[in-house]
Amino acid sequence: MKQIKNHTLLSALCDNLDNTIAVTNPADQTLIGHVQAHSREEVEATILRARDAQKAWAKTTAKQRAAILMRWYELLMENQEDLARIMTLEQGKPLAESRGEVAYGASFVQWFAEEGKRAYGETIPTPLADRRIMTIKQPVGVAAAITPWNFPIAMITRKAAPALAAGCSFVAKPAIQTPLSAYAVVELARQAGLPDDLLAVVTSEDAPMIGDVFCNSTHIQKISFTGSTNVGRILMKQSAESVKRVSMELGGNAPFIVFDDADIDLAVKGAITSKFRNAGQTCVCANRFYVHDAVYEEFVHKFSLAVDELTVGNGLDDDVVIGPLIDDNAKLKIKSLLDQALQQGATVSAGGDDLGGQFFEPTVLTHVSHSMDIVQAEIFGPIAPVIRFSDDEELIEMANDTIYGLASYFYSKDINRIFKIAEALDYGMVGVNEGVISTEVAPFGGVKQSGIGREGARQGIDEYLNTKYICLGSM
Repeated sequence: MKQIKNHTLLSALCDNLDNTIAVTNPADQTLIGHVQAHSREEVEATILRARDAQKAWAKTTAKQRAAILMRWYELLMENQEDLARIMTLEQGKPLAESRGEVAYGASFVQWFAEEGKRAYGETIPTPLADRRIMTIKQPVGVAAAITPWNFPIAMITRKAAPALAAGCSFVAKPAIQTPLSAYAVVELARQAGLPDDLLAVVTSEDAPMIGDVFCNSTHIQKISFTGSTNVGRILMKQSAESVKRVSMELGGNAPFIVFDDADIDLAVKGAITSKFRNAGQTCVCANRFYVHDAVYEEFVHKFSLAVDELTVGNGLDDDVVIGPLIDDNAKLKIKSLLDQALQQGATVSAGGDDLGGQFFEPTVLTHVSHSMDIVQAEIFGPIAPVIRFSDDEELIEMANDTIYGLASYFYSKDINRIFKIAEALDYGMVGVNEGVISTEVAPFGGVKQSGIGREGARQGIDEYLNTKYICLGSM
């Protein structure tokens, strides 16, 4: 494995430990390395150390914290190529996408380094002449996170950076498929000057055990989770006993809508990026396509031609734009959804083939109805079902007919329609004539059963701060 500049990752791989987790490459199943499998006692001890480290960290100034975070940002970007290679090896996405994720993940560190200096309190006009009222912002304490395998760096930094900027300590449990990226970015944080126990990683194949420890620990005040809605429900229930603060970024079922006045070429370009980035394994990727009757044939034709041009393979190869699915279960899921759709009357317009291993050909389906299983489920793979519509009101009803409400997309040139549809879509995020909407400067999050809270933007740091009201009497 390549080295991170000035430091090899071997110390994080824990190859010499007895109790380890093997990390393999989803493209060819080769062994990359091992990480430690932590016991319950080790996780609890890590939390205690984070609690102690947080007390000193909270006493530092926002400016001091910002300097360390900015150095962390610089190290992430200096090591972008090495981090991207690690990510592609363990996650599978093409190197170009991995490089993009490193930069995206680093952008949150840079943003919150500055945002921590703007965690302002207030002076409130008093109702009584002898009193003065003010508020201050203080860190919640120890924060913990459970992060997914599909964005193994960005989901760490998007949570850890605001927590650290706010004065919290942070314990992260990455997915067992992609722990090396987490260990690598934490190592760089320590090189930047962050105290060892302030930002920690715990790993175990027993994910419910770590979730139970996090949710029931009296030393953890905040939990952030990105993953499935089902697991989010479990964590919320477990956290209720200690009335713990939670933020949840959960499942999605994003509609991608093409109106009759849309720029079709632009819509096709956005559809390719939104649907097939990371082999369709993103919570905000387009999940179901609604295309107006008047442009349906044109869109499907151009979309299918573009999909046929996509190259599938090992993410380390230069010409590859779609890597492998993360594991066998992911492939079995999309094959099952595809088979059901075909049995229910859908037809394949492009792709549709199992390419062996954990690879699957990007696929476009036509003759799809809104009621089909593949439309109602979160696909999390490279399959695009396309549905006809003719009426805007009917379209909104179908687009909102889901328990999820994370991201949505539509293409139109009509300014009146743009505002009407953007306001009518029951989603936390709406992309208008744009297929990629994630950025550190805007709030990321959903409504309905897609989650609670926001990440990024100025709202992101509020998730890790308490507002304290101070009343000064007898003035």
